[in-house]
Amino acid sequence: MRVNGWALDQNDPRAPTLEVWATLDEEERAHVCASLPSELPRAHPPEGDRHRLPKQRALDALGEFFRRTRRSVYLSSELPIYYPGETVFAPDVIAVLDVDPHERDRWVVAQEGKGLDFAIEVTLGGDRKKDLEQNVERYARLGIPEYFVLDARAARLHGYKLEAGRYRPIAPQHGRWSSSVLGLDLALEAGRVRFYYGSAPLLEAGEIVERLETMMDELTARKEEAERSKEEAERSKEEAERSKEEAERSKERLAHRLRELGIDPDEL
Repeated sequence: MRVNGWALDQNDPRAPTLEVWATLDEEERAHVCASLPSELPRAHPPEGDRHRLPKQRALDALGEFFRRTRRSVYLSSELPIYYPGETVFAPDVIAVLDVDPHERDRWVVAQEGKGLDFAIEVTLGGDRKKDLEQNVERYARLGIPEYFVLDARAARLHGYKLEAGRYRPIAPQHGRWSSSVLGLDLALEAGRVRFYYGSAPLLEAGEIVERLETMMDELTARKEEAERSKEEAERSKEEAERSKEEAERSKERLAHRLRELGIDPDEL
């Protein structure tokens, strides 16, 4: 496909420059976006659960937090990102604030009208230089306000904040890195990124399920205890009724015997 001097290179797919984009009408822009690949070849083979789980847990925790705070935030993992005229890339975790969080196959900055606000890369056994050096320079140049790197192999967390077009390292305070973009703190715990809102950790999906299961177990136990108490109360009531009836029968038998003896029980 060729549009106003722009053509898709399958070996190096790039969105049009802003100058070319400005010359396109809505239909041409839609065709351009649809033609940009939504899947990218992997530069390195998959690195297993130690690479997958930190991404998944981060998305779970952030997704639940922003759902509860009712803030429209788009979150994704390994989504192709197309800045105008730039080589496509796909961070491990991204966040874009105050946009419609509908599902997407790619993020085209010119079409969306906004670039990324936050990115996390997880480096394990691949090219650490790409995440810890090249991306630090590139993401700053692209204007991404905050960038974090979980160095899983070295068990370290690095944070960067954009200032005057360059990244400044975020100094941790008491083991936490502050994200002004998310309004949260990040910490490195058990080989993954843990998010905090104030002093409270954001729960991950597994933890939420575990907590719900505990609550259900407690509710079930309380219900069973209430049912047992009700049954015991009903049994006690039945026993009291039986005792009353037995006392009445005994009283009637005694009165009958007294009458047989010529004694009026009412005069006693």
